Amino acid sequence: MTLLSLRDVRIHDGVGDRDVVHGISFELAPGAAVGIVGESGSGKTLTCRAVLGILPEHFTVAGGTVSLEGRDLAGLSANEWTALRGSTVAAVFQDPASYLNPSLKVGNQIAEVVRVKTGLGRRAAKDRALELLDSVRLPARVYGLYPHELSGGMLQRVLIATAIAADPRVLIADEATTALDVTVQAEILDLLADLRDRTGLALVVVSHDLAVVAQLCDEVLVLRAGETVEQGPVEQILYEPRHEYTRLLIAEHARYGLDRVLELEHVA
Repeated sequence: MTLLSLRDVRIHDGVGDRDVVHGISFELAPGAAVGIVGESGSGKTLTCRAVLGILPEHFTVAGGTVSLEGRDLAGLSANEWTALRGSTVAAVFQDPASYLNPSLKVGNQIAEVVRVKTGLGRRAAKDRALELLDSVRLPARVYGLYPHELSGGMLQRVLIATAIAADPRVLIADEATTALDVTVQAEILDLLADLRDRTGLALVVVSHDLAVVAQLCDEVLVLRAGETVEQGPVEQILYEPRHEYTRLLIAEHARYGLDRVLELEHVA
């Protein structure tokens, strides 16, 4: 079964009058994880925003198809997109603090998302929010705290709890661990892997860090200037890269721990 399918997707910049993403394709099954890597400006985030229906102004999907659970997303109304986001596909981004209201307790914010997306009453929504906090390994006391009282890693867990509040089938993690230190990053990656294993959640992992992709993903797309220069199983791409750009990325990231991750994965 295919949950998410992108076929020859092109994204057009109306201001520059040019395509900035050129024919990206991949499929995602339940419980699978695909990584999208590449330098800044390679088209990673635009591709994910096309899936979420939140492309910036002047950018449009100019060709190809994006399908979710067999449904072509082209031509969806604003209300249909709102219903889809959170309930079928959700996202976690790099800076969690910017997606949370600093004047509201985080528990109330999670509960409000639960109420809007599932229709539960206040008491049931609070209970569900507490369950979600537990599912992302946060204590119940976090419910009554404000965003500024939490560390970066805790904020990212809150954002993940919010993203999975309505049991989406697909979660897009767009540089979700970039701003975290190595130890906290490892905890978040372990959490995402656990959610994937327990619930069958499918993941799209956008990262410039190949070590993140090596730990979490089954397949990887390497993007450069909006084009896929290499695509395939993680083991194949990271152990036997064919494209010079992929080899360059691997060489650049080796000193940041990719070599150690690959060695551990190979032993496993």
